[in-house]
Amino acid sequence: MTRETGTAGRNDALRAARLRRGWRTIDAAANALQAHGQQLLDDVQFTVSARTWRRWESDRPGWPSEETAIVLHDALDRWPEDLGFTVPPGWIRPEHHEEADVRRRALVSVTAAALVAGPVAPQHVDPALIDYFQQQLEGHYRADMFLGPHDLIGTVAAQYQLIDKLVRSAKGETRRGLLRVGAAYSALVGWLYQDAGDMDGASFWRGVTQEIAMRSRDPHLIGYSLVNQAQVRTDLGDGYAVIDLCEAATENATRLAPKVRVMSLQQWAHGASLTGDRTAVDGLIDQATGLLSSVDDDLPWGNACRRTPGYLEIQRATCYGRLGLGAEAGALWEQVLAIVPETARRDRGVYMARQATAAATAQEPDHALEIARNVATVAVETRSARMRRELITLEQAMRPWHDAPVGRDLAEVLAPVTERG
Repeated sequence: MTRETGTAGRNDALRAARLRRGWRTIDAAANALQAHGQQLLDDVQFTVSARTWRRWESDRPGWPSEETAIVLHDALDRWPEDLGFTVPPGWIRPEHHEEADVRRRALVSVTAAALVAGPVAPQHVDPALIDYFQQQLEGHYRADMFLGPHDLIGTVAAQYQLIDKLVRSAKGETRRGLLRVGAAYSALVGWLYQDAGDMDGASFWRGVTQEIAMRSRDPHLIGYSLVNQAQVRTDLGDGYAVIDLCEAATENATRLAPKVRVMSLQQWAHGASLTGDRTAVDGLIDQATGLLSSVDDDLPWGNACRRTPGYLEIQRATCYGRLGLGAEAGALWEQVLAIVPETARRDRGVYMARQATAAATAQEPDHALEIARNVATVAVETRSARMRRELITLEQAMRPWHDAPVGRDLAEVLAPVTERG
């Protein structure tokens, strides 16, 4: 469908729908849609400002969030593409306004997959299944880079449920091997929840990983599970908890595979950045760098340090940004983005958002805006909550220019991502 916009540089399709609804002014329309949305989505804090509606009726209306699209359809009986909005690639209309509730129920059912009760019928479990699940896992890691969390959670959780069923029948080394690969699957589900912005779901699945690790009695896996818990604490901003967990993970460092030590040290650096300790950040990242060439195990989990170009410099740049070292973080992001492949689209988007915040911290608002233009498109298409959080951080860093042209341009660029309305 084509956009219907007026010749005077405004979105006449939305304006006409507003007037048909009896909303004579933009202020009245914003207030009415907000009230309608709060009633429709009774467990969501739905807001619409007059400024947002004014942008919608301009010649650059952007694209609303999925929740807002549902509310607009319910209120005006037309989908956003019929109201003059710019349709993004991959947009699929929800069947009805309960789509958001259906998605939430689906996430709840996925989590319930980890809690299947009761005995299962005994069955023969071939050891070759361990290799099968490990190979599938590599495919899931690659798919995560392209699809994002929402389209992958159900698939990975269902495979975890199958592994859990097989563990109940398997014996000896086959059982231990399935426990190890099962921990990798549950950890991935936890990460997908974390990327989707559901910290409750992430914490639950990280707990599942830790339980399986303890049952396996594998010291490497136990250390890995503690680092997974520390990742959640990092996103919650609890630096001291991150440090506690990473200290526990490395308590018997000589027994740990180099990969687990690398993971623990880099996550410990994130905890140090949250407590403002730049010296510790550099020391921990340097220690991890010294171990990286020794990572040569065939463990199926925790391979980001080998798979991700510039892995440890990504961690250092993130920590520097958190410490407010804008110029130093920006220089590192330039190096990192030169080697991260374009195919890793979601990760690049997150890194670029952090680069934009570093530019704002370094008093380079125009550069920050230039970067943000590219990131916003990726954020809308991938629906990554992690990227959205980074762009909200960018907005905060750009507050000194809020009333300047660059600040107003940034608000317009980020509105489809950072505003619910």
